[in-house]
Amino acid sequence: MSEKRILLGNEAIARGAYEAGVKVSAAYPGTPSTEVSEALAKYDEVYAEWAPNEKVATEVAIGASISGVRSMCAMKHVGLNVAADPLYTAAYTGVRGGMVLVVADDPGMYSSQNEQDTRMVARAAMVPVVEPSDSSEAKEFMKYAFELSEQYDTPVILRTTTRLSHSQGLVELEERKVPDDVPYERDAAKYVMMPGNAIKRHLVVEARMKKMAEDASSMPINRAEYRDLSVGFITSGIAYQYVREAMPEASVLKLGLVNPLPKKLIEEFAAKVDRLYIFEELEPVIEEQVKAWGISKAVGKEIFTIQGEYSANLLRERVLGEKQDFHPEEGVPARPPILCPGCPHRSVFTALKRLKIRAAGDIGCYTLGAVAPLGVIDTTICMGASISTLHGMEKAKGKDYIKNWVAVIGDSTFMHTGLNSLVNMVYNQATGTVIILDNSTTGMTGHQDHAATGKTLKGEEVPMVSIPNLCRSLGISHVTEVNAFDQAELEKVIREETQREELSVIIAEAPCALLKGIKFPNKCRPDTEKCKKCGACLKPGCPALTRKEDGTIAIDETMCNGCGLCMQLCKFDAIKLVKAGE
Repeated sequence: MSEKRILLGNEAIARGAYEAGVKVSAAYPGTPSTEVSEALAKYDEVYAEWAPNEKVATEVAIGASISGVRSMCAMKHVGLNVAADPLYTAAYTGVRGGMVLVVADDPGMYSSQNEQDTRMVARAAMVPVVEPSDSSEAKEFMKYAFELSEQYDTPVILRTTTRLSHSQGLVELEERKVPDDVPYERDAAKYVMMPGNAIKRHLVVEARMKKMAEDASSMPINRAEYRDLSVGFITSGIAYQYVREAMPEASVLKLGLVNPLPKKLIEEFAAKVDRLYIFEELEPVIEEQVKAWGISKAVGKEIFTIQGEYSANLLRERVLGEKQDFHPEEGVPARPPILCPGCPHRSVFTALKRLKIRAAGDIGCYTLGAVAPLGVIDTTICMGASISTLHGMEKAKGKDYIKNWVAVIGDSTFMHTGLNSLVNMVYNQATGTVIILDNSTTGMTGHQDHAATGKTLKGEEVPMVSIPNLCRSLGISHVTEVNAFDQAELEKVIREETQREELSVIIAEAPCALLKGIKFPNKCRPDTEKCKKCGACLKPGCPALTRKEDGTIAIDETMCNGCGLCMQLCKFDAIKLVKAGE
């Protein structure tokens, strides 16, 4: 008897990969895709790893596929940009064992620096895309994606979104079925993409996509649901759920394969409904193709936004003219994001602000250093960009200009792509100061390990990559390790290193306050008799500190982690460290 469980979409994707017989998985954590790999790592039959970045993860999956087994990699939408180089070529080489890339888009930018539609990248790369609409389909589509991959000799993308990745649904668990490994045979014409071979493989890719488009109309993951023929929707993914909720009697063409599109099926559906809407989040990928085929009655982005996340209420408003009377956000106090109590990044940013130094920032929790009350980060572009940005500034404006600047980057992000940027600074004889915020984890995505933490995705203890030694091995003479919570030493080191006429690295070390196993034996406690009401301790914006009506400071000991930052900023000895519970 089969078992049924309620699973997150990401957990269901992992289950589908397991049932499909995947043997190798690689990924870099990125919300909303992270839980796919975390769930997959629980299956002993699957080798799963954290790679330093998405490009490497994709190349690992390609290597496993070429060796003849089913493989996968997982990433968020911006990670696909990093992986694009191997992906575009993998479309040419094709596969031996099935290969699937799980890519999670983030409509609404809940945890991303841009909105990006993976379907657009896939069209350019000539890679097919399947898109489930609930957890059950997430599992089944993952299995189907491997079948498509092997049938059409191509990597396949399974596209998900934040809402689907983090929603729960009932999933039927089935047995794992592992296909036989495909015996390896040397085939340089297929797998060695020198120009002469690539020219021929391009023709193969075009023929494959054409054949797949012809077959798509009869694929079981594309289906027409005919109900009221006065109105019809072409949709896919989580948007399908919104259509069914808001307009349950409408006819729906639900697309599971969103690249290439099933032209014949779409034309048949369009001919049968009076009014036709195309309801798709983000870019008008389906809409543009449908209208290019001459189906002019289709209505899409004329009434639906190209930005943000869709909802059933959006559909009710734009199609049915119903206004939403319930506005749950009204009257709710604004809660801007803020660094956690005891976060070592707050201490570093406090030192930078006191020294009036600007920072080129990177992707991570420390992006919050851009907002009040810290306000020291002036740029955030992408993973690893802080170091390259600082380098560009120095080459544009000279050494003196960047004496009031630093680059800040986390330890995981440094291992992701920051290392290459630092190599570039060394190679091109740059000056400037790079601060590596080493909190011993990949904090923003939920505390995943990486090469410098000494633990794998499977939880195995392995040798740690030493970030200080790595920097010194590049030939950087001035590499300084400092306790991130030691304000006096931090200010001293930052002041010295930013004035140098050569490249320097500061490694500010202190673990993330939310890491498991990190204990906080002390609490900070104010002495109201000594408090001068100056507010110096409030400037870093720790949420554990508040000002009372009389102007003195209160510290919520249930929130305080005893980092001592506020105590160091108080010139009047009005804050003491005490043992927790005293």
